[in-house]
Amino acid sequence: MTDVGARLRRLCAAGLGLALVLGPVVACGGADGAVSVEVGGEPGARPVVTYVPPLEISSTYRRTIWEGTGAELVEDQPVLFDFYQENATDATVLQQSYDTRPMVQDLSREALGENLFQTLRGQRAGARLLQVAPASGSEPLPSVTVIDVLPLRADGEPVPLRDDVVLPAVTFGPGGTPSIAPTGTDPPTTVLTQPLLRGRGTQVAAQDTVTFQYAIFTWGGDFIDSSWNRGRPESQSLDELAPVLSDWLVDQPVGSQIELVVPPTESLQINNESEEYKTQTVVLVLDILSTRTPRGGP
Repeated sequence: MTDVGARLRRLCAAGLGLALVLGPVVACGGADGAVSVEVGGEPGARPVVTYVPPLEISSTYRRTIWEGTGAELVEDQPVLFDFYQENATDATVLQQSYDTRPMVQDLSREALGENLFQTLRGQRAGARLLQVAPASGSEPLPSVTVIDVLPLRADGEPVPLRDDVVLPAVTFGPGGTPSIAPTGTDPPTTVLTQPLLRGRGTQVAAQDTVTFQYAIFTWGGDFIDSSWNRGRPESQSLDELAPVLSDWLVDQPVGSQIELVVPPTESLQINNESEEYKTQTVVLVLDILSTRTPRGGP
């Protein structure tokens, strides 16, 4: 887990109560009366939070900025999310994930703490949630927090299959876990790609860190490795990935899915690549979940 994730985990364990609010947040203030917090910004982008500090917050509020339309979150299963948190006293940024990579935690009391667990339970991927929370014994600062719930599988539009080659058919189990049906033919000797879904999100740039799910099989259908089996997507910089993969990822939009056939003359560099499989043609199925350009990048 990143340092940002560790800090968030400590906040969750300390009882961070996420307040989810629709439109402007109206909370009871001190003797001066009500205060408001507004949340703007486009889906997938860092939220814009507007209010007049300092906020005097007497209790935690929970509502939804917008509803998610993706898969419903499942208890004890991973949830992928971004967060942005400000000090409600002076509107300074305390921590955020939009410049690094999204967080992933199991949707459980043990992993998230009671308050965050209650906030996320029943939500769907795509939801944006807002917190306005007072200071507490363990957290001395009142805070304003926005959370974006991200999908754990590609959600783009289907792409027509190629008619010039025959590739293994890809099927999906519960939650999006892929498997393949071998063709029974000899493996190709060159790299082949088949886009399966075309996403509608941000396009991947050359220096980005990409969060993705993947599964790898032999051309004959034997399972090799999968992020789905571990219950956690991967986040890697494109310059850490093999060119056969990173070159394809550039300009692809978030939400896309690809089938990539790689002969043994190439290397994927996202699994252990044991000696058993180094001489075999492999089939990769990959879902793009998020992409981030490093600070100072293009």
